[in-house]
Amino acid sequence: MKFNIYIIIAAVLLGATSCKDFLELPSEKDFDSSTIFEDVGKVEMAVLGAYTSTFNAELFYQFGMGTDECFSTEGETNSKNQVSNYVYNPAISPTSTYAAMYAGVEQANVLIRNIPLMDQVSETETTKLNMLLGEAYAIRAANMLHVVRYFGDVPYPTIPVVEMPDFSTSRVSRDTILDGCIQDLQEAIALLPWKGESGMPVERISKNAAYGLLARIALYAAGYSLRWDLDSYASGSVRLAQRSDTQRIQELYEIARDACKTVVDRGENELIDYETIFRDLVNGRYNNESMFEYGQKGADRNEARLGYTNGIFAHERSFYNKSQPAMAALPTYYFEFEEGDVRRDVTISNYAITAESIHQMNTYANHMVGKFRVNWKGDGGVSAAQRDINWIHLRYADILLMYAEAENELNNGPTAVAKEMYEKVRLRAFQNDRSKIGETPGTYADFRDAIIQERKLELGFEGWRRTDLIRWGILYEKLTETKQEILDLANHTGKYEGVAQYRAYKRTDARTFNDPTVALDFIALESEPTQEERTALENQGYTILNMYGASAVFFANAFSADAVWVRNIYRGLEKNKVELFPLNTTTIDNNPGLRGQQHPLY
Repeated sequence: MKFNIYIIIAAVLLGATSCKDFLELPSEKDFDSSTIFEDVGKVEMAVLGAYTSTFNAELFYQFGMGTDECFSTEGETNSKNQVSNYVYNPAISPTSTYAAMYAGVEQANVLIRNIPLMDQVSETETTKLNMLLGEAYAIRAANMLHVVRYFGDVPYPTIPVVEMPDFSTSRVSRDTILDGCIQDLQEAIALLPWKGESGMPVERISKNAAYGLLARIALYAAGYSLRWDLDSYASGSVRLAQRSDTQRIQELYEIARDACKTVVDRGENELIDYETIFRDLVNGRYNNESMFEYGQKGADRNEARLGYTNGIFAHERSFYNKSQPAMAALPTYYFEFEEGDVRRDVTISNYAITAESIHQMNTYANHMVGKFRVNWKGDGGVSAAQRDINWIHLRYADILLMYAEAENELNNGPTAVAKEMYEKVRLRAFQNDRSKIGETPGTYADFRDAIIQERKLELGFEGWRRTDLIRWGILYEKLTETKQEILDLANHTGKYEGVAQYRAYKRTDARTFNDPTVALDFIALESEPTQEERTALENQGYTILNMYGASAVFFANAFSADAVWVRNIYRGLEKNKVELFPLNTTTIDNNPGLRGQQHPLY
């Protein structure tokens, strides 16, 4: 958020935007290398320009839904609702992330090609150029992971477009791509400074962040993905599997483990108060937990609408201006947090803000994403849809959980270190009360399940759940189980039999920036109160809310098993098919090398 002026200058220098099709990306010539690569300052502006293509709204919006945390509140004929519920085909398959990531890759390729060719530079300038080259390598790796985790085997350009023999690029094995990304990050780590030594803003990739990205990519490279025969594209060859080289899988877990260990041993990052992470985020403040963020300041970067489509509802006439979410927390997600877990009320907002600037309690059907709420800001932002809220790509809690996961995989069970890393995250969630975190599992399978659940609770709505479930090979199973739990909650059966059907709460004013309200307190009522009970509560200032009813300022739909929105959740889910998106028809039409290379089941 603090270097947006350079982004504006860089955009002019680069002559590129993140929404261009891959075949329309700027070539090396567009960088005017005769001037940019003779001046270190201009090279830095070019690197900053490449950061504008490291993020896209699809990453938290379409791709952030369809999980066991989050669903789309848009209509069933809306393409975003269809994507979130696995109803997609080549005609509506998302394209924005694909195009944006490749724009960043091309920018990185030009930088990687030209920076080493710069001569007649001083020792100080050489140090700076090494850092910039490291950032370019890291950007290329991070962007390619985003493409691979949604589309699988894809084109893998590692040289500028102008140097390619032709403009036709075909699919490359994701194993080759992810191994290349690992090499890129290892190069980056050798070139980048530690954040504590450089004072780099969190919107730029430090050595700390590069280690975290390395661990993340190594875990994806070792995990499951939807695969098929790249020679025949036969539908019968489609399967969900890990790579065949078991020794390489072991090496990848070692890479992930060692990368996380290095960050932990360095000691520059730490866990902070959970609520503070996101209050800092929406207000542009730095802390030692957030390791890499996408800066949102500036009109060109604010198009992601963070806090608008993925925040709480605020009426357009409210003190905070309009906030119009298009996604909400699944009703069951709220109940997965154990009693005393402070993450629940930060992650899930149990209130919306009315036209009269009142906190009004949500029903089970419209609990909202709480981490990016506009009332926690210290100001109104640029506009209703442009709140200057950054996006966190990586934070320290993720490092600890990846460390624990890799240790468990390498040792066929949790080591003492694995348990320690896992428990650090758990203890923070329960304000360091060890009596509340329970016993840490001791077997491989139980600890793996615990990690899967803990990542859900810790990293909710942060854009990784959908593909995490895929890399664990359990997307279909987990979502099938979740759908049944949604129906059980709707029917008050099974483990949800005793869930309160009504709540009594007090409506409170919402007329201040930096709103201290995290959650509205309530009295749980198992059944509808009698008239006498209702009168007594109302005389004390309480409002009675039917938690299954349609009384809401946003997504005012009753919660029942036969409700259309409930029936349609995950309606297109098919195992060994939807784990990857098909390439959009336009994407294939624009690239002759992809013709005949569509996802075999589409």
